[in-house]
Amino acid sequence: MKYELRFLPEVEEDVIAGYLWYEGKSSGLGEDFLRIFYACANEITRNPLLYPKKHKEFRRRLLRRFPYAIYYMIEDNKIIVFGLFHCARDPQAINLKLQDRESERP
Repeated sequence: MKYELRFLPEVEEDVIAGYLWYEGKSSGLGEDFLRIFYACANEITRNPLLYPKKHKEFRRRLLRRFPYAIYYMIEDNKIIVFGLFHCARDPQAINLKLQDRESERP
């Protein structure tokens, strides 16, 4: 089964923040960050059940090379990405952010 990939609008802010931070560290590193983020997000569509549940129905896919994780849910034939968070963040803060984003979703 092929899944449709969707992103909450807040994910764009998460991705841009990561891009800007890495691009500020070294020219081109932000581009690598974006490329890996989108590659990992697309890989989720092939086998979304491969990645473990971390909070309620939220699953986590770790990025290669960068200490970030994609948090998503599976709904019918859709994968909805709720956030991209740095792995050093407090897990409770991530859980709260995910719950907020879930409750504000249309």
